[in-house]
Parts: sequence; C-alpha cells; structure tokens
Amino acid sequence: MPAKPRSKVFDPDEIGVYHCWNRLVRRRHLFGLDVLTGKDYSYRKDWVRDRFRQLAGKMAIDILDYAILDNHLHIVLRNRPDIVKTWSDEEVARRWWFVCPMRRNDDGTIPEPKPSEVGVLLQKVEEFRRRLSSISWMMRLACQTIARRANQEDDVDGRFFAKRFDCERLHSWADVLACSLYVDLNWIRAGLAATPETSHFTSAYDRIRTRWRSISGELKDSEALPPNDSDAWLAPISLDDQGNVDRGGEPQAASGDAADQTPACNAIGAARISNKGFLPMTLIQYLALLDTVGRAIRTGKRGFIRADFAPILERIKVEPRHCLDSLLDSLIDSSSPRFS
Repeated sequence: MPAKPRSKVFDPDEIGVYHCWNRLVRRRHLFGLDVLTGKDYSYRKDWVRDRFRQLAGKMAIDILDYAILDNHLHIVLRNRPDIVKTWSDEEVARRWWFVCPMRRNDDGTIPEPKPSEVGVLLQKVEEFRRRLSSISWMMRLACQTIARRANQEDDVDGRFFAKRFDCERLHSWADVLACSLYVDLNWIRAGLAATPETSHFTSAYDRIRTRWRSISGELKDSEALPPNDSDAWLAPISLDDQGNVDRGGEPQAASGDAADQTPACNAIGAARISNKGFLPMTLIQYLALLDTVGRAIRTGKRGFIRADFAPILERIKVEPRHCLDSLLDSLIDSSSPRFS
C-alpha cells in the first residue's frame, strides 16, 4: 500500500505530534559496526544527536523523544506554528541564518549576521517562517547534513538514507505515550542494552543522565557520556501550559490564566524552543511505566528488562513518591485527549 502524501500527514497550521523514522540504505549499519567493511561507525550517532540538538533551539519544533540505533533512527517531534506566528520578520530571518548560515567563522562556528545579510533573508521571510515550523524541513536539514558528512568521509556519493523519511501523526495521549515508550525501549528490544539507564543515544538515557549522573559506576565510566544537562534540548516530560520545567518530582503549579498568554518561546541560543511538556505525568511516573513495559517479552524482539532486576526507581536511587499510585489518575483526569 503506498504511503500517504505528505500533505495528508502534516497540517502546517495546526500543532501536532509526529513520529518520524529513517533507515540507512540497504539497512547497512553505518551508525555502528558495519559487517561489510568491518569499520565501526558508532561515533556517527553523536553526529545525529548533535545535529538535532543544533536545530532544537532555532526552529519552532519541540523534540520530545529520540533513539539512534546502528541502522536507523526514531524521533518524535511537535511543530509549533503558534510560536512562529509571534516572531517578528527580523527574528525569523535571524533564526533562519543560524539554521542555514551563508558564512561561517574559520573555526566552523556561526557568526552573528550583518544587517545586510539579514536584509537579504527578509526578502523571503514568509517562506522561512513556514520552514522554521515544518517537520519536513527539520528532517531534511538533519538527514541531508548527516548524509553529506558521511559520504564525504567515505569518499562516495549516492544515497545514505534509504529514502526521505517515514512519518506518522499521533492523535491522542495514548498514541504519544505508546510511541514514547516504544522509542525509549528501542535499544532494549534490539538487545543492545539491558536497562533504560544504559540505553545510550535515547531520550530516556539523556533524561536520567541529567538528574542522576553519579548514581552508577557503570554509567560514570561510560565512553558515550553526553554533557551535563544532556536533555536540555528535549521537551520536558510533564505537560505544563505555563512552560515550567519538570525536574523529576510533581509538576509545578501554574499561576494565572495560561490559556490567555502568548506561547512562551526561548531566546535564540537557548537549548530548546520552549519548555512545554507533552505527557500528563511526571518524569518519575514515566520512568516507572517505562520499566514496567520494558519487562514484557515481545514476539519477534530479542530484548527485555530482566525480571530479577530491581525497579528502575530503586536502581537510580529515586524516592518513588506519588508514582504509580497517581499515574492512572493523571491520565484519566487529563483535560484533553489531544497533544496540542
């Protein structure tokens, strides 16, 4: 059955959550140990994560979850046309400059644009405004950059990814929760990791790493450690209309009438475009659920979390206050079944 046209999947004028994935050409392990060449390309996973991290603070798109494996990647994105509409023409031009600069410094960094350069970009400002909240453009800017870099390194041309990318819109809380769990369990299901806290290059790993960096000697000695606050580019788990960041406990109370406020947008240079979460639960509730679902044995999947492992909140030494007891109530009491 042919895939739906992009115009039938994306609605650029409406906030939506999308699960995107892309496989490498011929399912080659060009992000890991490639059996055909014997080369280990695992370092390219850093390229992918760094590229999405670069785009996260510039474009009007929230990055909710991700997983990078040896031959494919998953990423969950939420477009924010509500934010991009609030930007002045000059801010749109400046943000596009930092996404696609017309020049760079000698060390590869992006300089501040000159007034004349901003003026050139202003000539196509409405087109750039649409692109900055486009899921297709984020995937294009990320995947094309990685493909060119890898082909240049290997001194080859042609396809690096099998195709443009696949995408599915998520319509309900159940969809986004199921998809987030699926993405964060990818390393475990593939037999590449035993637990979420050892599943490198996943959003679950980054979120755990930020809050509990020194709780495990195994994590401390890992060669794949991201920097401090490694999840700063990811949307927080807990949905809060005020944009307050959930740091692992209960959601912070909102004050005032959030519905009447302009959508909060972080400044250029921030790690992410906004602080809005995406699930009606706290991080510790999500991790407890992730651990429970990960213990189920799935047909056709190699990995699962072993039954003799302690619960994840014990493993990472977090007090499970109001955790699973209140999780079901949080989901039932959600005011809307949609993500926007």
